[in-house]
Amino acid sequence: MLQRVNAGVLAVAYEEQGPTTGTPVVLLHGFPYDVHAYDDVAPILASAGCRVLVPYLRGYGPTRFRSDDTPRSGQQAVLGHDLLAFLDALGIASAVLAGYDWGGRAACIVAALWPERARGLVSGGGYNIQDIAGSMRPQSPERESGLWYQYYFHSERGRAGLARNRAALGKLLWRQWSPSWRFDDATYARTAVAFDNPDFVEVVIHSYRHRFSLAPGDPAVEDTERRLAAQPRITVPAIVLHGGDNGVAPAALSEGHARFFAGKYERRVIPGVGHNLPQEAPRDFATAVLSLV
Repeated sequence: MLQRVNAGVLAVAYEEQGPTTGTPVVLLHGFPYDVHAYDDVAPILASAGCRVLVPYLRGYGPTRFRSDDTPRSGQQAVLGHDLLAFLDALGIASAVLAGYDWGGRAACIVAALWPERARGLVSGGGYNIQDIAGSMRPQSPERESGLWYQYYFHSERGRAGLARNRAALGKLLWRQWSPSWRFDDATYARTAVAFDNPDFVEVVIHSYRHRFSLAPGDPAVEDTERRLAAQPRITVPAIVLHGGDNGVAPAALSEGHARFFAGKYERRVIPGVGHNLPQEAPRDFATAVLSLV
C-alpha cells in the first residue's frame, strides 16, 4: 500500500507490506527503475514476517522535495542522508538494507558510515560507494562504451535528450543492461511513469555530473562526501549479488570488492541475470535478504 512520510528534505512516497512488528527491511531501487523492481520480492519477505518498506528515491514517482530551495542534487551523499531520514521518520533504529544501482549506493553508505542503523546489507553489484577522486582515470574502451549515457548527461544536449526522451532512453538502458531479460511493454510502462517526476531530470543530471567532479555538491552533505572519499569499509554482515549477464557492470568488476568489507561477507553471481537483480531474480534476491534477517 502506498504511503507517505516527511523525511528530511523529502516527502517520501513508499510501499509497505508485512507486519509492523516484523524485522524492518528497506528495499531501494536505482536508475532508471522504481519500486516495481521489488513487486515479486516484497511479498516473499512479508510472508516471512518482515516489515517491508520500498521508497521512491528523490526525483522518482510521487516522492517530492519539501522546499523549492533544496538543491536538486543526485550525489551519493544525499542518497545516504535520504535513507537515514527515512529510517528516522518511521522510528526504525536499524533495518536490513538492500538495493542495487543508486539504491545499493545508499545502502552501502549507511552501512559504512552508520553501521548501527544496518542489521545487514544486500548490495547489487558490490561496493557501490563512488571513488570520485579517481573518476577521471580511463578504463578499457569496452567498459567506456557501456557508460555512454553518463557522458551524454555531461552535456546540455544530454540534459535536453533526457527531458525529451526519458521513457525511450530508459527502455534502451533496460535492454542494454539486461540483455537476457525479456520484459514486456506493460512491465516497463509501470515503471516509466515514475520518470515524470518534476525533479527527475535535474536529479539524474546532477548525479552523473557530480560523480565526475563536473558539478558542485550540496553544501549540506559535504562532510559526508569527505568521509566517503576515504572509501570506508563496511563492517555489517553483507551479501553482494551480481548478475552474470549484467550489461553495464560486468560481474568481474565486483571480484575484488571483498577488501571493502570487514565483517561477514559473501558474493553470489546469478547466471543469466542482468542489472535489474530484484526484478529479474526475485527469489534469489529475497533469499539473500532473508539470510540476513
